[in-house]
Amino acid sequence: MEVRPLGNTGLKLSCVGFGASPLGSVFGPVSDEEAIDTVREAFKLGINFFDTSPYYGGTLSEKVLGKALKAVGVPRNEYIVSTKCGRYKEGFDFSAERVTRSIDESLERLQMEYVDILQCHDIEFGSLDQIINETIPALQKLKETGKIRFIGITGLPLEIFTYVLDRVPLGTVDVILSYCHYGINDTALEDLIPYLKSKGVGVISASPVSMGLLTENGPPEWHPASAELQAACQTAAAFCKKKGKNISKLAMQFSLCNRDISTILVGMKSVEQVQVNVAAATELAHGQTDKETLAEVEEILKPVKNQTWPSGIQKS
Repeated sequence: MEVRPLGNTGLKLSCVGFGASPLGSVFGPVSDEEAIDTVREAFKLGINFFDTSPYYGGTLSEKVLGKALKAVGVPRNEYIVSTKCGRYKEGFDFSAERVTRSIDESLERLQMEYVDILQCHDIEFGSLDQIINETIPALQKLKETGKIRFIGITGLPLEIFTYVLDRVPLGTVDVILSYCHYGINDTALEDLIPYLKSKGVGVISASPVSMGLLTENGPPEWHPASAELQAACQTAAAFCKKKGKNISKLAMQFSLCNRDISTILVGMKSVEQVQVNVAAATELAHGQTDKETLAEVEEILKPVKNQTWPSGIQKS
């Protein structure tokens, strides 16, 4: 498994990252045994980066991931764990008091003494000025205590990243996590990469399948994409299936091609899902990609390229 540096952190992340939200039974029940087997398989195949949040499954994802990592017994310095703060099943709270308490709760659930990265979760739902003036300074204090090593911010609209990074001292924010903006149907994140590099900020991209748009089964009912975007993605998925290809694998490989992105984060809850995602990376490393099908899918999705959806507190 290829590893890539994360900004100026000195961390080296496996190019496939383990998204642990499904371990919180967010997409159907997952037993502890299944979770342990899945995490063990991830280690076996070279994955070293695990991402969770107290929001996923209402704290269940952190508990199950912590239990699985402990059961597998890999030394703590051999893997990287990222969790989040500010978003909870009760709602959003980016206050210094809440995020400071949040890390202690997360460490207890994860059964760890520190996390490698603590990220402010979906900041577009809070006040960006509060993130700058209150939340990030609170996280800097946590860094000094050794409970966290690096600070990150996450969200959907790309402009939140420039807004915050332009207003905090260089080196304050170590990493950003963007989702649904680097895949076959949307590569908007690409335009931001030179700026992020200039700030020394590492880049994590999540959801190469755009929250289910680029899958054979299609997105969940609640998916916020327009009918036009959903229809185009369904057409592309059906086209791939007819050719005996899987659009999700193609999407994963497309996302992995950009080496300025440290890791592609994808949710996993079974040994088989781990194997499929790692196989996509392995084939890519050996030059076994279907460039022809990819070009045809890009053509189908051209009319809806970079089409996104609103997220967060909308400005009137």
